[in-house]
Amino acid sequence: MGETLGRRDLLLASGAVLAGTVGAGRAEETPGRLKFMVLGAHPDDPETGCGGTMARLADLGHEVVSAYLTRGEAGIPGTAHDEAARIRMAEAEQACAILGARPLFLGQVDGATEVNATRYDEVRQVLSHEAPDVVFSHWPVDTHRDHRAAALLTYDAWWSLGRPSALYYFEVMAGHQTQAFHPTHFVDIGPTVKRKHEACFAHRSQNVEEWYADDHGRMEVFRGMEALCDVAEAFVHHPQSPEGPGLPPRSS
Repeated sequence: MGETLGRRDLLLASGAVLAGTVGAGRAEETPGRLKFMVLGAHPDDPETGCGGTMARLADLGHEVVSAYLTRGEAGIPGTAHDEAARIRMAEAEQACAILGARPLFLGQVDGATEVNATRYDEVRQVLSHEAPDVVFSHWPVDTHRDHRAAALLTYDAWWSLGRPSALYYFEVMAGHQTQAFHPTHFVDIGPTVKRKHEACFAHRSQNVEEWYADDHGRMEVFRGMEALCDVAEAFVHHPQSPEGPGLPPRSS
């Protein structure tokens, strides 16, 4: 099978992640091993948006990079930015260890992200260096400015590099933050949902455990209903992405 699977097909397919050509600089140490990058705005965005998928990909032997546009500097009220960044980076590193991902911090400032020529070049350089086979980022129609910035910077880098990878968008706090999101793909996260929750709850400074059930917990169940499984994560696949690797199939 060589094409990206659609909504129902994705969940009904058997076997591992679809094989794709792995170019120079990609995760080529193990035959068939691919590199997946998730680019979120803050520590906890990749985990809440697609942590279950990240864990499933890591379990399949693929390299997973969790890239954070900022260090979460403004995310702890009453705490200086440097100290908040230290705390939130440590939480992100713990979350990545749970999911089997490698953390990467891109150096912008929480609450003051920029979208300009310099920032476009920075993210393009990161994508060029990492050369992922698949990229995930925020859906651009979002009430949070930093989320929109992450989406635009990712899209521009992907486009300017010649669309070298498959591109998917993920959702966070749908309805409150992500808006007008209509999935093209789903991933059954039943096998990894407990680890996803552990990774999300590792962000203790954000009190994730207190609000998770009313936001992302509902999303997981609703997307599972759509995908005919217990819990799922949903994605929008960019239609001009190259054919190539797909996402984990439905668990047996």
